[in-house]
Amino acid sequence: MPSTHDRRSSWRPRVARRQAPALDAAQTLDAAQTLDAAQTLDAAPALDAAHLSPESVQRYLRRNGLGARRSLSQNHLADGDVLERILASAAVEPGEHIVEVGPGLGILTARLLQAGARVTAVEIDDRLAQHLRTRFHGQADLELLTADFLDVDVAAVAAAPWALVANVPYHISSPILHHVLGSEPRPMRLVLMLQREVAERIAAAPGAMSYLSVFVQYHAQVEVAFVVPAAAFEPAPGVDSAILIGRTRPRRLDAAAEDELWRVVQAGFRERRKMIHNGLARQLRSIDGPCLVAALASCSIAPERRPQTLSVEEWLALRAALSPLP
Repeated sequence: MPSTHDRRSSWRPRVARRQAPALDAAQTLDAAQTLDAAQTLDAAPALDAAHLSPESVQRYLRRNGLGARRSLSQNHLADGDVLERILASAAVEPGEHIVEVGPGLGILTARLLQAGARVTAVEIDDRLAQHLRTRFHGQADLELLTADFLDVDVAAVAAAPWALVANVPYHISSPILHHVLGSEPRPMRLVLMLQREVAERIAAAPGAMSYLSVFVQYHAQVEVAFVVPAAAFEPAPGVDSAILIGRTRPRRLDAAAEDELWRVVQAGFRERRKMIHNGLARQLRSIDGPCLVAALASCSIAPERRPQTLSVEEWLALRAALSPLP
């Protein structure tokens, strides 16, 4: 629609010109927000699954002045088929509480709301947060927080049961997993878009384990659901992504025993290329040699094995054999 400045009339009254009264700050803000809302609603269909593409997302970003910030790992989903597969993996129930980290343009947010979820979305970018407030104005089932998720007290925004369904920014994948799994209330379910290498490392079997895979698999049963090519994003990242799904396990240890477990696991992976006996002997100097040998033997763990070959259950058994740690 043309602006009022472009309208012309063939008749003009011959009266003295008078300036229109200036708008105060509140009126100016209201007018700007109304214009923003109209522009956003006009463009919103471009973000529907049926119309989603790298080109439509690129135009939407440009039209709304929301260029991606690489420092925040902003790569917006631009493939409707992938979006629907994420929703199918999430299996959202009406009324279920979902926490979404980094909602971006609200592409996944909109589908979660359409599925009947109550969504708490945490966005660190104040530009995107303001855009989401305009786009979802009046949406009662959406709570939007402008914050760094790592600074958010999960217990203050999510009461059990809840689920984490998100396109997780690549650069904070590991910190987010520690943040949501390390303390209660933990999510009952995880459906996360992660860098493919990270997702595969988390879901690795014994032989390719890492500290992160032991940590996550202690808390949840996980698997890689499917791979998402880099071309499914705008802008396209330099690597492929993957959807990791997980269901949280009952907690098996109390807080003190968990601290011991992570001391042992971290000690082992500090020297991941060394034999487990030699690495632990150097990293846990407070444990004498004979005790370490006996602990390994009691768990049927050969002293020459490498840390990445141990399963979560073997780490749990080894912690118990070495407890209490000095």
